[in-house]
Amino acid sequence: MFKNYLKIAWRSIQKEKFFTSIKIGGFALGITTCLLIALFIRDELGYDTHYSKSDQMYRVVLQAEINGEMKKSTHFPLPMAQTLEADFPEIEKAGKIYGSALSSGGKRAFRSHAETQNVFEQGFLYGDQNIFEILEIPLLQGNPEEALIGPRNLVISESKAVKYFPNGKVLGQTLILDDNASRPYTVTGVMPDFPSNSHLHFDFLLPIDDSNASWTSQNYFTYVVLDEKSDVIALQDKMRSILNKYVIPAQIKRGRDASFIEILKKITYKLQPIGDIHLKSDIEMADGLPHGNLRFVYLFAAIAGFILLLACINFINLSTARSANRAKEVGLRKTVGAFKSNLVAQFLTESVLFSLISFVLGVLGAWALLPLFNSITEKTIEMPWTAGPFIPVLLISALIIGIISGLYPAFYLSAFRPVNVLKGSLSIRGKSGRLRSGLVVFQFATSVVLIIGTLIIYKQMNFILEKDLGYDKEQVVILEGANILGSKADSFKEQLLQLNQVQKVSASDYFPVEGSKRNQTTFTVVGEGRENVGVLSQTWRIDYDYIKTMGMQIVDGRDFSREFASDSVNSIIINKKMAHDLGLELPLGKQIDNNYQHWNIIGVVDDFHFKSMKEDITPLAFCIGSDLGTIAVKVNPGNIAESLASITAIWNRNVPNQVLSYTFLDQRFAQMHNDVLQMGQIFNSFAFFAIFVACLGLFALAAFMAEQRKKEIGIRKVLGASILGITQLLSGDFIKLVLIAMIIAFPIAFWMMDNWLQDFAYRIYIDWTVFGIAGLVALAIALFTVSFQSVRAALTDPAKSLRTE
Repeated sequence: MFKNYLKIAWRSIQKEKFFTSIKIGGFALGITTCLLIALFIRDELGYDTHYSKSDQMYRVVLQAEINGEMKKSTHFPLPMAQTLEADFPEIEKAGKIYGSALSSGGKRAFRSHAETQNVFEQGFLYGDQNIFEILEIPLLQGNPEEALIGPRNLVISESKAVKYFPNGKVLGQTLILDDNASRPYTVTGVMPDFPSNSHLHFDFLLPIDDSNASWTSQNYFTYVVLDEKSDVIALQDKMRSILNKYVIPAQIKRGRDASFIEILKKITYKLQPIGDIHLKSDIEMADGLPHGNLRFVYLFAAIAGFILLLACINFINLSTARSANRAKEVGLRKTVGAFKSNLVAQFLTESVLFSLISFVLGVLGAWALLPLFNSITEKTIEMPWTAGPFIPVLLISALIIGIISGLYPAFYLSAFRPVNVLKGSLSIRGKSGRLRSGLVVFQFATSVVLIIGTLIIYKQMNFILEKDLGYDKEQVVILEGANILGSKADSFKEQLLQLNQVQKVSASDYFPVEGSKRNQTTFTVVGEGRENVGVLSQTWRIDYDYIKTMGMQIVDGRDFSREFASDSVNSIIINKKMAHDLGLELPLGKQIDNNYQHWNIIGVVDDFHFKSMKEDITPLAFCIGSDLGTIAVKVNPGNIAESLASITAIWNRNVPNQVLSYTFLDQRFAQMHNDVLQMGQIFNSFAFFAIFVACLGLFALAAFMAEQRKKEIGIRKVLGASILGITQLLSGDFIKLVLIAMIIAFPIAFWMMDNWLQDFAYRIYIDWTVFGIAGLVALAIALFTVSFQSVRAALTDPAKSLRTE
């Protein structure tokens, strides 16, 4: 019997190839989309699950209430890790790390001892010996117990070992950092590359210098592995004893004032599970790591579900739309003795067969599109062909979806009464027609929501890129690795300024884009308000030309000047936000203190954005410093290639053994908002898929209606109805469905996207034009889809439609 069902199903496929290809194609497209999203979600939820003790691994987080606002940080003093392990038996191991690998910046000049030409590398991390055990880093070569003992030791990743030492002889090799041949490093270990879904990625691990074990400097991430039976909540409370025992006495000894000590007394320590770092970090004092967004994961999961539902709806519509073609078959089978259960089994077999074919095509489609999807999401996802449950899950899903999507058509078609069918008086209207219309409304409502979401995301991205940032990001070339210039830095700047293409030049490690250096300290006003809690502020060390080069505006006072010797000693420029938070209406001439020294305020710079648009502008101060790792060159608009060639020539004269590495400030700014751009691209793709599948469903309903009304159309043509009139008659019903879908979709889309925009401190406001454009697009797509069937029905010869009357 089953073999007979398969034969009939295959004949049905061959008989109606056009509709079958639409049915299978729509289903396969939905499966492709769902599988891509499922792989994305699997990757996001799989971060840091490769550790054998992932449920015992935590990162230490500090919480402190400052000015009524809860702040968080992941940076701790150097002795923190060792103290945690020594003072709390619940902690099996504690270790610390810091370095440029914890941000997107940090390029350093690098070469092997045998080479003379430097290259730029990034991913440098400093760690202690415990980090091998905590992060479960096995060494492919070398001894993990000795790899970081020496101050000039270096462990490199497997990929870098292959890159620089293809002969396989790695241990004992000498490497030069920052072009400093007098302080070479020796390779003492080779570690595997970190998996792509790890929150940490680094290629070079160096030993931490433990000589400055101060409790007053906070630069280190601290990780711990707990005993299996540890009570995390109780341990967090016990960890506060570190404050009174170590932190507060050290700060008092250093001369910190009472207001600062009050802040310290409010500190609490939290243990963040390592599996939560990627998706559940709300660290306001940024940890410099790229993070995912749990809400995006939920949103994409919902979209995947809706698109799969649209594909199932499309399958149902196409099955019932061609019901009249199967009606006589059903009638004859029932007449010769077939039971309803036999017919249901037959139609379910067809549905499962369609589902299996669709799954095969859908999986192949996802595999083909995966490289493009990876380029959009900036991931390295692979098809898990060898994963144990992958193929069985696909087969079970194909069976379940095939049965679920085929249930309604199976019972619907098997319910036809033979007498009515064979007499030609079959009526396929009523509740089933309303259901099909409802399904099309649902499909287009989903599509309109995705169209609106795409439009709003792109509007927000354009708003971000075009907003006045408080500085000029255009035509600024960022030269990286400039610390290699050493004593030649000032001469190099002067040589650049001789170029006609160059307007201004500045050297600093601090720029208003991610991946640049950051330094946060607390300031209080000297002589007044000392009892008040200080203001947490960024403190950037810059040169005399920085503010002019970046196009920032001094709104009060003056810029730094070489004419004033004190400017390089104790002068400071603050932004308007810092003046406001310090309560200074007239800040010029006031003194502020960060417990290192007193600073004289000589100017106020207009507020500018140095964080993502999701965050408010916060206090910031400038002082003259000697951080020369990066050089910003403001060039004239026009021939950028010529400007870069001239800059490169000067660089090569000064640093012949180092290739110039540069980026553009505007590109670095855009990279800060890559998550918005990625979401827009993904939404755009999903909207296309949803609309395409919805159009297939609408096409099916149009075919169904045209088939049901073919005699009515024939009579209208005989009575003189025009082709245009009949087309309008058939299309009008569908336009009503799309309008209903729009009415349903608009408030849902507004609610969803308004919630998304709440993440941004600086955002657009949704206006009616977005809904108007989305509505017009949906109407145009619907009209284009149904016009084919409407015109086809209008052109049919009425004699063929009415010959049985």
